[in-house]
Amino acid sequence: MGVASVETITMELRHLRCFMAVAEELHFARAAERLHIEQSPLSRAIKELEEDLGVLLFARTTRSTRLTRAGMLFMEHVPRVFTALQQARDSVKAAANGYHSQLRIALSDGITSSRLSALLALCRQEEPEIEIRLFEVPLSQQIKGLHDDLYDVGLAQSDEVGDGILAESVWSDPLMVAVPTRHPLLTHKRIPLDEVLRYPLVLCDPQVCEGHARQVARVLRAIDREPLVAERVASFDLMMALVAAGFALGLAGASQIAVSREPGIVARPLAGRSPMLTTYLLRLDGEPSKTLSHFMVRVGSMESSNISKLVSHPKPDTSEEIEP
Repeated sequence: MGVASVETITMELRHLRCFMAVAEELHFARAAERLHIEQSPLSRAIKELEEDLGVLLFARTTRSTRLTRAGMLFMEHVPRVFTALQQARDSVKAAANGYHSQLRIALSDGITSSRLSALLALCRQEEPEIEIRLFEVPLSQQIKGLHDDLYDVGLAQSDEVGDGILAESVWSDPLMVAVPTRHPLLTHKRIPLDEVLRYPLVLCDPQVCEGHARQVARVLRAIDREPLVAERVASFDLMMALVAAGFALGLAGASQIAVSREPGIVARPLAGRSPMLTTYLLRLDGEPSKTLSHFMVRVGSMESSNISKLVSHPKPDTSEEIEP
């Protein structure tokens, strides 16, 4: 009985791997090549899976393959099976290597590397027996993963997380303007937002950094002028590279600009009351575990005591002032 159960599970995983390959390639020949099998056993596996589910997962013609509605719904769930299996394997390996527990942390919105490294170093120092696993995912995937028990906790720049999840404000950064050296706007020590909107901007892609993009969009809506977006990027490193090249201005947190390695950038605060970018700790509503409680305390301790200094000097300003 036990052997039969194992064989059934193995077959189901094989079916799911075949489904994922075809769903991602939308081409049976390419999917078979990717799986290193012939096309006929692949087609047979998909047929067996469809018979087992009682639905068609793919609509096939001589020219194309596409997911049916049932296939698209199935596609939303299957990756979690492999993620859960991988996490189970990792947990067993962690236990064999002497770890007593595991903390799965989801990261969204380009959480600043310097702050994160300090947090992880503190975790390792105080609880070396806890294995830390990190997952860089979009905000929507983080929220879904928290509900599905794929992650224990998350860090993101959004508190719009729906029911069942708590969002606690933990870190704040002044929103700064990243300006190329010798740019006309450097005549301002604090740059008016309407002056910023006279120039092209490079902003983060809302599909990649959803929470960050929302917070920046709220700031930009304060001025009745449509921003000229030259480029939307998936990382702050690329944003800083484009700013340093004189391509456009950037909008990012003070700490994000401070850790940039690009030399041709000056960071300036916005005029008036500096808008803040807020980072939230996300977790399921309910009593946190002891491990998670300790982590939450450490996250709170990472709020920089000298963040106000970054408002004036987030990066050394080596540019020459330009006379008005």
